[in-house]
Amino acid sequence: MSNRVNLSRRNLFNRRTTHVNRPPWVKEDIEFTDLCSRCDKCIQACETQIIIKGSGGFPEISFNSDECTFCKQCVEACPEPIFGNTNVRPWLIVAQVDESCLVNQGVMCQSCKDACDYGAIKFPPALGKPAFPSITIEDCTGCGACVAPCPNDSIKIEMPKN
Repeated sequence: MSNRVNLSRRNLFNRRTTHVNRPPWVKEDIEFTDLCSRCDKCIQACETQIIIKGSGGFPEISFNSDECTFCKQCVEACPEPIFGNTNVRPWLIVAQVDESCLVNQGVMCQSCKDACDYGAIKFPPALGKPAFPSITIEDCTGCGACVAPCPNDSIKIEMPKN
């Protein structure tokens, strides 16, 4: 009997499915849960400890306490054929600011901009109210540095909304 869990099949029975952020450079064209052995080597190797044991014991990314530095240690530690070319963009996820942002309550806050080393978050001037953050998708690496400093948990790192 195999110890592998196919979460995509299990999700067929759930009313709603949620996207899980996997480590950077995971190949897009694979069924992650079929190839990952849940050995935890990537979790142990992560220098910022953002790779956690998620649903079914599979590694997931959590930006609640830190960011991804793209150190590639998870890639180097993994014995499975899960990771692709590390010379390309690490993933397609980017920062998204939701309506709970303090700016919508008239509070001036730029903690996300201060945390963004890539300059992807800007605050274009707004007349008569605090400026709302604007994220330049092309500049955002999805590193998650902006998530933990946000005092209102208003930033999520996920696939861009069309």
